Amino acid sequence: MESVKSSKNKIVIANWKMKLSLKESIDLANDLKNYCKVFKKGSVVVCPNFMSIIEVKKILKDTPIVIGSQDVFWEQQGAYTGEVSPSMVLEAGCEYAIIGHSERRKYMLENYEMIHQKLKAVLNTDGITPIVCIGENEDERKTDRRDFVLVHQLQQSLGGISLLENQQVIIAYEPIWAIGSGIAIEPEEAVYAHKIIKLTLNDMFGPQVSSNNFKIIYGGSISSKIVKDFVDLENIDGLLVGGASLNAEEFCKVAKAMLASSKK
Repeated sequence: MESVKSSKNKIVIANWKMKLSLKESIDLANDLKNYCKVFKKGSVVVCPNFMSIIEVKKILKDTPIVIGSQDVFWEQQGAYTGEVSPSMVLEAGCEYAIIGHSERRKYMLENYEMIHQKLKAVLNTDGITPIVCIGENEDERKTDRRDFVLVHQLQQSLGGISLLENQQVIIAYEPIWAIGSGIAIEPEEAVYAHKIIKLTLNDMFGPQVSSNNFKIIYGGSISSKIVKDFVDLENIDGLLVGGASLNAEEFCKVAKAMLASSKK
């Protein structure tokens, strides 16, 4: 398949999940500070756990790396024990927020009505860009329902949303069956899924808004060994990196490969 490089500025997002303690998060941030000095501001995002955000932000404040949260709630304030609002993560220094990661859909039973409410809350908070996760599971893949699933997830999460001219939304395609498996999707399969997402965004928002206000990134067992197969593919504007983001050298290799492609 012929590769078509996106003209958009690409982005690489590290999701540390609940893998690291506060001390381990600080250590990794210090390692990243040494490895990742060459990136353009805002092209690399790190999403620590909530308790580590402020400390990681302090360490990376003089670097090009910016901070995101792994989740947000859909209200800004109230009697919602254990939840963290968009305004709170903004105050802590976050510029991005992951919404509806597949692990939250699986373990916390988040549905796309909840994801829709979270997206609206983030869009109503100046200074935070939402990262909306979608993707099919193994059964849906085997039964050829992926296209329907992706379209349905986009319609549920984005339906009725209006974007201001300068607002950005990142759609992260993460095939659930590939996450944490060490087995990445075939590049051609990723291109096909991203094409379905792009066409759906075109239908929902029109080609101009789809092109100007959305990025589509891939997440699912990406490593430095295979990233070269993804960097120049059509409609892939970046990566959401899980396991490979827990090692500073490995993550920066992945990021450099992806971000270098946007300079060609």
